[in-house]
Amino acid sequence: MFVSMRWLARHVSLDGITPEQLCNDLTLSTAEVEGLERFAPQLHDVVVGNVVEKNAHPDAEKLSICRVDVGEQDALTIVCGAPNVESGQKVAVACIGTTLPFDFKIKKSKIRGVESRGMICSVRELDLGEEHDGIWVLPENASVGAPVAEALGIDDWIIEIDNKSLTHRPDLWGHRGIAREIAAIYERELLPIDTALPKCGSAVATPVSIETKGCPRYIALQIDGVSKSTTQESPDWLRWLLLAVGQRPIDLLVDLSNFVMLDLGQPNHVFDRRQLNSESAKADAIDRSIVVRNARDEEIIITLDGEERKLRSTDLLICAGDTAVALAGIMGGELSKVAEETDSLLLEVATFDAATVRRTSTRVGLRSDASARFEKTLDPTLPLLAAGHFANLLSAIDPHASYPAPLTDEGVWKDPTSEIELRCERVRTALGKALSNEEIRGILERLAFRVETLGDDQKGLFRIFVPSFRASKDITIEQDLIEEVGRIYRYGNIPERALTSDIVPPPRDERRKLVRHLQDRLSGGARFHENLSYSFIDDALLEKMGELDRPHVSVINPVVQGEAKIRRSVAPSLLSALEANRRNRGDVRLFELGKGYEPEHVSERGEPRERHFLAMVWAGPPPGKKAPYDESRMMGLQAIVEDLIRSRGRAVPAWTADGNRPAWAHPGKCLFLRSEADCDAFAVVAELEPGLAPAIGLDGDLKSEVAIAEICLDALLEAKPDAEGYKPLPRFPGIKVDVAVAIDEAVPAGEVLALIEQAGKKQVAQIELFDLYRGKSVGTGRKSLAFHVLLQSDTKTLTDKEEQKFLKRFERLVTEAGFELRGR
Repeated sequence: MFVSMRWLARHVSLDGITPEQLCNDLTLSTAEVEGLERFAPQLHDVVVGNVVEKNAHPDAEKLSICRVDVGEQDALTIVCGAPNVESGQKVAVACIGTTLPFDFKIKKSKIRGVESRGMICSVRELDLGEEHDGIWVLPENASVGAPVAEALGIDDWIIEIDNKSLTHRPDLWGHRGIAREIAAIYERELLPIDTALPKCGSAVATPVSIETKGCPRYIALQIDGVSKSTTQESPDWLRWLLLAVGQRPIDLLVDLSNFVMLDLGQPNHVFDRRQLNSESAKADAIDRSIVVRNARDEEIIITLDGEERKLRSTDLLICAGDTAVALAGIMGGELSKVAEETDSLLLEVATFDAATVRRTSTRVGLRSDASARFEKTLDPTLPLLAAGHFANLLSAIDPHASYPAPLTDEGVWKDPTSEIELRCERVRTALGKALSNEEIRGILERLAFRVETLGDDQKGLFRIFVPSFRASKDITIEQDLIEEVGRIYRYGNIPERALTSDIVPPPRDERRKLVRHLQDRLSGGARFHENLSYSFIDDALLEKMGELDRPHVSVINPVVQGEAKIRRSVAPSLLSALEANRRNRGDVRLFELGKGYEPEHVSERGEPRERHFLAMVWAGPPPGKKAPYDESRMMGLQAIVEDLIRSRGRAVPAWTADGNRPAWAHPGKCLFLRSEADCDAFAVVAELEPGLAPAIGLDGDLKSEVAIAEICLDALLEAKPDAEGYKPLPRFPGIKVDVAVAIDEAVPAGEVLALIEQAGKKQVAQIELFDLYRGKSVGTGRKSLAFHVLLQSDTKTLTDKEEQKFLKRFERLVTEAGFELRGR
């Protein structure tokens, strides 16, 4: 937001305050200042000249030779081509050596044989507007030789304030609010302005009907007798102030409306009453009734920028009868714009629901200075002050303006003024500065808070009455008041001191610790990449998985159309990211830590149950016929899941095929882990359901073998680690034996592991599956599992004799089980 120091001076004295000092103090006490620039610096290099003499150019009909007095000993000879230059005019002169906007440097030159020693400038050449059909004629009282900025009294500095630091302060979106802060910082008086309503006639007031909760207050004031000339150009003081803050002057009514908005922070709008009541506004608008209502779906309005806007039922409209004449809080309509010949107006000053204005503004892609302010929750008492301010300024500019009917003030709103108790001792403790009760009172009163002492003065207990312009959004609790005292006193003035309170270590967050542990383990040796995604799930993916009709938490206003549902677990989010990753990498290993939401389990507060999950996906081209065991991605994920569980100090329970298969899992290749205390599995590993792969783009060149695993972290956190005693290092070397067993496809490897344990008795120290084979040599529907078995004793070194005993026992057990021991 741009703030003019000359404009601020209308509200508070800035004597003795430099622009740099003001910017620094505002940054430290109120809001971050992003920039400081001098307004129209070119007007400090261009001087006022008096056209002493004008003569025709002997060789050019459209040129004039002018002698211009610029306060030097000799008048300058300047060749000028403007048709409106005349003797006796005060003009803006750029002398030799002056650099104008667009990097145009003035030099001595000959024009059609006549030497010209400067240039008489137009408004456009000074980058002050688009007018270029003639020179800029200055007021007659302009002092010759003085810089134009000084002569016109428009020397100004423009402060740019960061909008983000003002979002919680609707009162600072106008010059008066900034001036109030300056008055508090420098302990100066805030100058009064006239906001009293002018005398109104006794004609019938404009009827206003509010048919929506989105408009707490609506004020309408009829204005008659405005001179035609006033709808064309504003007085110079108004035009210069608007130009200083980047506003383009248009005509008096538009400029005055913008001035009040930028002065008080209250948007307003001027309608042409004749347009509101004409036949073109439909017959039902003849009664001059203003209706504030919600739009109808697909209703159309053409705004002042000439764009056609299609509306929804959540948008707010200002209507003349039933005809839309403005998009409430954002922009007026083409139908009711003020015509040049009008002399009958209707001033609208209102407050609108902040969320509604922002939602509409964002959806239709139309942001305005008005919508930026309405989005901040404006003070509902401000419209009456703004209406009076507008009327008084208009009357001062145009004495013919009159107000034929009483002001209309409709709506249901509550004065936001509130009361908060403030403990002075609490202020001193929080700020670390021993401010007196009177110092605290003084700061708050300078900020327009009313302070009332409760009980004994020494007690230091105040009742603070928060003014409406601070209570609408900003000041609600005692800590807010402490912040007000601290920022005006200036935090930099509070001396540093050592901490005197006990330093208590923060509580251990076991979930955060677990998440960090899993991230480190997976992104390290396991070579997985972490995926981060939103909790929203595409309806198309749910439909492909057959999960669309399953209960899901849904958002009312989705960020992306078709992604209104929130995931129940994390695995589907990884499936959504799989295709894009497979296009760029052959081997894809992704994991994600996040929440799933189950609406069928609702808390006492009506919130869905949240469960925390770790999901992993491993995908790549299908392995060849002679692929080794370590290319089996499902088994690889099994090993990773077991490693993660063991790293938490827990024993890994036996895998089982008995469980509730997720929609993404292969019907015949899905395994579960469950603890003895839980009925539900806490981990699942599976290959991707075959029909789902093409549906998510994994076909053709991207055809993949995909394995997925998901672990419920809540179950891991709840389970206590298994007790571990001291285990000494082995005293004697072991021997490694390799065995291979052929079994039916449906037989789990766990049954073979149990036979190995049984055959080895207490001598089995370690078992490792190193090969999985399917082929002709074992027959159709069968597989071969090969294991490294480490045999070790605590009392002696094992020999070939113990190895042969183990193999005989194992062969007998394998035969009894109906399996085949290969290689014997």
